[in-house]
Amino acid sequence: MSAAWSWYVIALIVLNIVGCVWLLWWTGRRKPGDPAPTDTSHYWDGDITEYNKPMPKWWINLFYITIVFSIGYLIYYPGLGAYPGVAGWTSAGKHEQDKEKFDARLEETFRPYVGQSIDVIARDPTAVELGRAIFSNTCATCHGSTAQGAIGYPNLTDDIWHWGGSPDQILHTVLDGREGVMPEWGKVLTGMKGDNAVDYVIAYVRTLSNPEALQGDFMAAQGKPLYEGVCVACHGIDGTGNQELGAPDLTDGYWMYGTSKASLYQTIAHGRHGVMPAHRELLGETRSRLVAAYVWSLSHEDGAGTAQ
Repeated sequence: MSAAWSWYVIALIVLNIVGCVWLLWWTGRRKPGDPAPTDTSHYWDGDITEYNKPMPKWWINLFYITIVFSIGYLIYYPGLGAYPGVAGWTSAGKHEQDKEKFDARLEETFRPYVGQSIDVIARDPTAVELGRAIFSNTCATCHGSTAQGAIGYPNLTDDIWHWGGSPDQILHTVLDGREGVMPEWGKVLTGMKGDNAVDYVIAYVRTLSNPEALQGDFMAAQGKPLYEGVCVACHGIDGTGNQELGAPDLTDGYWMYGTSKASLYQTIAHGRHGVMPAHRELLGETRSRLVAAYVWSLSHEDGAGTAQ
């Protein structure tokens, strides 16, 4: 806050306090010439009289006490512009104190799981429930409250893992994030086989989960050499992918961006760029282990505890 604004705020506060004191004094005193409290000459219905009685002294004194209290409050706490107050209290400082207190309680709750493997943590029902709560607060925005994902966000409840589904791989994903890039191949493929090249590759890719469908499919047959010339570097000759690169398995029937021809065309011709943010700084290692254990438990029910 600038000095000018600070003095402006101080002036407003002082004027309001002085104004309240003056108003109490002016309205609470009897002025010369005022009629007696029982003599106002205002009558209604013959027996109802309007009196002119000021407020009781004890009531007015309570107002004065309130004003004195407000002055003391403004001196003790920061209320006069940029003046910090004699107590040195700040809302940011109070927040930090409360945060430290609750962080200490959380650390005590999480202490039993420090450094444990997520498959071990997942056997503890309490830990699974803690992980579920962290997931709901942090991960459900993208993966959904049921962890079944959405278009562009993977389903975490099945056994399909683009970056690997081992405990260490899942933990690495949560802690340090992932970045998957599908390059744009539209221009390259068109230069190789003409305007229908992307459609040919789509037709062939769809046969990878059912090789017998390749027989007699002209478009898929045209797409096979294109796939082998461009796509095998990441997805492999058999289309099973490469978890080291995050290249998905094209034979499992799962398509993160949808199964429609338009979606596959967008993926191949124009590429995709998927990012899983790193959560190491946001959650810390132990909370990341808990949420990773919860995610691991969703597809390993036999080796996981049941959330309460």
